[in-house]
Amino acid sequence: MSMSYRQQNGFTLVEMIMVIAITGILGGMVAMFLNAPIRQYMDVSRRAELTDVADTALRRLARDIRTAVPNSIRVPVPGGVNTFIEFLPARDGGRYRANAAGGAGGCAAVPGDTGGDALDFTGNDTCFEIIGPPMTFGVGDQIVIGSTQSDGNPPYDATAAGILRPYNGAVGAPQAMAVIPALRFPAFAELQSQRFDVVTGPVTFACIGALGADANGNGTASLVRYAGYGFTVAQVAPPFAGGTLLASNVSGCAIEYSLPNQRNGLVSITLTLTRGGENVSLHHEIHVSNAP
Repeated sequence: MSMSYRQQNGFTLVEMIMVIAITGILGGMVAMFLNAPIRQYMDVSRRAELTDVADTALRRLARDIRTAVPNSIRVPVPGGVNTFIEFLPARDGGRYRANAAGGAGGCAAVPGDTGGDALDFTGNDTCFEIIGPPMTFGVGDQIVIGSTQSDGNPPYDATAAGILRPYNGAVGAPQAMAVIPALRFPAFAELQSQRFDVVTGPVTFACIGALGADANGNGTASLVRYAGYGFTVAQVAPPFAGGTLLASNVSGCAIEYSLPNQRNGLVSITLTLTRGGENVSLHHEIHVSNAP
């Protein structure tokens, strides 16, 4: 009886170890070549994200400041470097009647009355007629008239020394008359423009927390927008309740407000965000018109 044997082929243990070793070497070489592009992609992605966050925050600040009541911008150190800024965004505005000759007067609009009720700057007045279409007021609305003083405080002051008055009339429906407390406005508030602004409250943009970076290379402060905290005659440093976070990882924050003349101002802000040791700095300048 004869027996036949079939030859069997395969890998020896030595060959398998050699293949594993060569594969590891090749993998290490590929990883070394890919490491730099991958790290570069992650750095670019991080910088792009930081830039987008900073740009969005600064655009929000610029958009709000462009609606500010003239001469309502104030900072702790005028002309210096600050970490927060406050102003009064105007929700609406119009013109008040300044000449009531022949008008019926009183705090009620009279159809066909061409004289109407003027705002009296010589004594305590409780109302004035709105020139143009009727205006709808809301709960908590305030009226600012004659914002000409560049120290920034009169628009926040509801006393006889200031130009802020709460609206006391009906809300939720168009009104031809604006009802205010019986309190005389200061003489400087009477202007030829006869304009008034309607505001709901001040707004503060502030960098909160210690500026700088932690051990992991992340900024330790935040940029926050505050609203709804009420009026104060003198500026108060934040934080307040009800803040909205605009940017985190803030490591640098410099806000300046300069007044080259009475009618124009310039807000400059430099914001630096740091994350994972990566820094992004954006500088933005906002022109401010202080013409009432």
